[in-house]
Amino acid sequence: MKPSRGGFEMAKPTTTNSGAPVPSDGESLTAGTQGPVLLHDYYLIEKLAQFNRERVPERIVHAKGAGAFGELVVTSDVSRYTKAKLFQPGARTESLIRFSTVAGELGSPDTWRDPRGFAVKFYTEDGNYDLVGNNTPIFFIKDAIKFPDFIRSQKRLPGSGLRDNHMQWDFWTLNPETAHQVTWLMGDRGIPKTWRHMNGYGSHTYQWINAAGERFWVKYHFKSDQGIQHLTQAEADRLAGADGDFHRRDLWEAIERGDFPSWTLYVQVMPVAEADDYRFNPFDLTKVWSHRDYPLIEVGKYTLNRNPGNYFVEIEQAAFSPANIVAGIGFSPDKMLLGRVFAYPDAHRYRIGTNYAQLPPNRAKAAEVNSYSKEGAMRYDYNDPSVPVYAPNSYGGPHADPAAATDGGAWEFDPAMVRAGYLQHAEDDDFGQAGTLVRDVMNDEERDRLVGNIVGHVLGGVEEPVLSRVFEYWKNVDADLGKRVEEGVRAGRDARG
Repeated sequence: MKPSRGGFEMAKPTTTNSGAPVPSDGESLTAGTQGPVLLHDYYLIEKLAQFNRERVPERIVHAKGAGAFGELVVTSDVSRYTKAKLFQPGARTESLIRFSTVAGELGSPDTWRDPRGFAVKFYTEDGNYDLVGNNTPIFFIKDAIKFPDFIRSQKRLPGSGLRDNHMQWDFWTLNPETAHQVTWLMGDRGIPKTWRHMNGYGSHTYQWINAAGERFWVKYHFKSDQGIQHLTQAEADRLAGADGDFHRRDLWEAIERGDFPSWTLYVQVMPVAEADDYRFNPFDLTKVWSHRDYPLIEVGKYTLNRNPGNYFVEIEQAAFSPANIVAGIGFSPDKMLLGRVFAYPDAHRYRIGTNYAQLPPNRAKAAEVNSYSKEGAMRYDYNDPSVPVYAPNSYGGPHADPAAATDGGAWEFDPAMVRAGYLQHAEDDDFGQAGTLVRDVMNDEERDRLVGNIVGHVLGGVEEPVLSRVFEYWKNVDADLGKRVEEGVRAGRDARG
C-alpha cells in the first residue's frame, strides 16, 4: 500500500501467503451474524497461526541490540601479515554489524551497565568472515566451560525472576580472573553514551597467515572516530526509564540523517615465535597486550552507511559466528574462542533453524556456495539435482581444495589430554592488569566514579559472606581502591540503618 496525506491509497489486493486474494481484512467468516466462527475461514486461520509464530526465541545472550550495514575500506598495506583478500590494500568489503548488551532480555533498556556486543560480518569473495567481539578488549573468564555459569549469574533468580547483585558478586569474587573486566565494567566505559561513541574489539587472539605461509598472532581494535563518550550512572538510569531504546534510536537516526559513524581498524601483531616468552599469556582473554610491546597498526576505515530495510529479517535473524573464517585467518589456543567456535553455530541452529545460513543477512553475497548440506526445516535453496549429494563422486560435484581453503590456523601443542589452566607467564596474575588500569590509566575523577559505581552496585543487595569477599577482591586490585569501596559501602549501610 502507498501512503498518502489522507491515509492509504489501495495499490494491490491483500493475499494469503500463497498469493490468493483474501475476501476481507476485517471480518471473520461466521455462521450468521451471531454464530460461531467457522474453522474453514482459511485466511483467519493463516493470519492467527502466523501471528502466534512471528517471533523466534530471543538470544540467550546479547538479546537486546540493533545494527546496520556498511563497508570496510583498507587504507594501509598489511599483506606482509595476511593473505586474506578483505585486508589487501584498497579492498572494499560490504559488512553488517550488530551492537547489543550482554545480560539484558529483548525488552531491556539500552543503558544498563553491561558490556556491549560488537559483532561484525564481512561479505568477502572467499565467504563470510565474522568477528564476534565486544566494546572491551577483554572478558570475564578464560575458559568456555565457565560461560553458562557466568551468564546465569548475571541473569535472573529462578524463584523470583529478579536480577540479583548478590549473585553476580558471588560469582565474580569466586573467580578472580573476572577482576580486569569488572574494573572496566564499573568504570566510565561500562555505559557508553551511544554505540557510535565506543570502541570495538575482536577481544580474542586470532591468527593471520600470509602468502608465504608465515603465521602471526593478531588482535583487532576498532577505534571510534566519533571519540569515546559515556553516561554517568544517573544519566543512564534516567534514560532507562525515559527511552529504553536510546542507543537503537541514536544509531538509526544518525544514519538516516547521513551522519555515518565510522571506526578506524587497527591490529596488534605478534610474531608466533614471541608468544612463548611474552610476559602475559597472549591467549588469555582476561589480559591485554601492551601497546608499547605491540603498537597498533592501521588497517582501514569501517563506516556504517545503511539502515536495515526490515529489523526482524536483517538484524534479529542475523547470525554471527567466530567459526566463519576465510583463507589467511585462523584460530588460536584461546580457550574461550575455541569453545565459541562450536557454541555459536549451535545456538543459531536452535534459534532460527538448521538452514540459518541461507537467510538474507547470513548468506554469502560475494562468494558462491557449493555445499553438500541438504534438506532440513525451512530449506530455501536446493542442490542441483544432476549432482550427487555426497563426496567424493564421479559426476562433477564440488570437491575440497586445500590450497584455497584455510586450515583454521595450525600451531604446535602438547598432544597429551589434560584439564588445566593456561600456562603461567612471567607477569600472569588475575589482579595485575586491573590494578594497572586503575592506577595508570584512570585519572582521579575516573577513580572517584569507579568507587561510586562499585559502592552503588554492592549496596544493591550484596550480603555476607560475599560482602567480605568483595572488599578483599578490590583490595587485591588496588589497596587504596579496596579501602575506599569498603568505607563507602559501610557508610551507606549505616546511613540506611
